[in-house]
Amino acid sequence: MKLILAVVQDKDSSRLQEALIDADFHATKLATTGGFLRSGNTTFMIGTEEARVDELLQLIKDHCESRRQVMSPISSLDSNTDGYITHPVEVEVGGATVFVLDVDQFKHF
Repeated sequence: MKLILAVVQDKDSSRLQEALIDADFHATKLATTGGFLRSGNTTFMIGTEEARVDELLQLIKDHCESRRQVMSPISSLDSNTDGYITHPVEVEVGGATVFVLDVDQFKHF
């Protein structure tokens, strides 16, 4: 048994959730917030048999796309901008960050 934690951008979460349901994967969906861009994410907790892990990873890859986004500069209240980005920067966001964990026991009550 494996536990997959998939952190995806909110823009991709609905499409992924529908695909998980269609493929008969059971998931718990959590609203989370990213650290770097402080943007909304969704974390899916998905338990599955080891034989279906590759199928699940491909499904996540197919429904979570990377995209380019302009990041606003960080403002400093004291006007000290040493080490801060002072102009908008384009960064890559989206896609999915996925953790595959071994599960020692699984109980469903």
